[in-house]
Amino acid sequence: MTREFTPRRRFLKAAAGVLAVGMTPWGSVLAEDEADTLRIGLTPVFLDDQAAFLQRWREDLSRRLGRPVRFVQRASYREVTELLLEGRLDAAWLCGFPYVLHEDRLRLLAVPLYRGQPRYRSYLLVPASDTRTRSLMDLEGQVFAFSDPLSNSGHLFVQYRLMREGQGVEHFFRRSFFTWSHRKVIEATAVGLAQGGAVDSYVWETLAQFSPRITDRTRVVERSPPFGFPPFVTRKDLPERDFQALRSALVDRIRDPETERLMSRLNLDGFIPGEPELFDEIRRMAQALGRI
Repeated sequence: MTREFTPRRRFLKAAAGVLAVGMTPWGSVLAEDEADTLRIGLTPVFLDDQAAFLQRWREDLSRRLGRPVRFVQRASYREVTELLLEGRLDAAWLCGFPYVLHEDRLRLLAVPLYRGQPRYRSYLLVPASDTRTRSLMDLEGQVFAFSDPLSNSGHLFVQYRLMREGQGVEHFFRRSFFTWSHRKVIEATAVGLAQGGAVDSYVWETLAQFSPRITDRTRVVERSPPFGFPPFVTRKDLPERDFQALRSALVDRIRDPETERLMSRLNLDGFIPGEPELFDEIRRMAQALGRI
């Protein structure tokens, strides 16, 4: 059975951390004095412990939009998606899986470009000390770390991969758990809390570039086919003027040193409007698993 399992106090404390700077607490998401504020949802799946960076990004977007921007962070895709569907958020950086689950109520705003492409993969990891494992199927009976129940690369792909082999998560692994962050999946695998994990390739490769001491303790044993990169979406009833202004702020490339520095810090090349067809493979897997 999949459950949150963090047996070491230090790791549990790290997994529970929530950014405070530039974030909105739950009770003030609908504050009346912020009627003109554009509220954008994030999860720690992508950005961990980067309060200063998020403050700079929020200020840059506010400057380009000419109106206040508020980042609202929650611990899971489910929480952010619910806020968006309830109208408590205007936009969110989600995974492709919750987007295809609710695309009748969501609108594709922008898709990041990573290494020139709007795509990424799921990486299946093991500890670097494990020199014998060659694929997911070698991890039968082991402990496995997932990032989020609504993550494509961090959960859905593994479910689909096992289904194709006539297996299910509940019986294939001895135990599995959610860390609520791709970085924490990497850390859990690196220190041996899990014998395997599934992560976003962009996150693993970005950490390999900026924090190799973490990724060096893991080894990639499988790479999925490419998927549409986790997109920015809005609720469908967001006014067209607001939608186009936010899309322009993300997509239009201007020779602005601060914006370029922020994109470099995100390890992204920028954003494009994107097309729903980018997420066809995720739709196909979700349909095969009976999720949509």
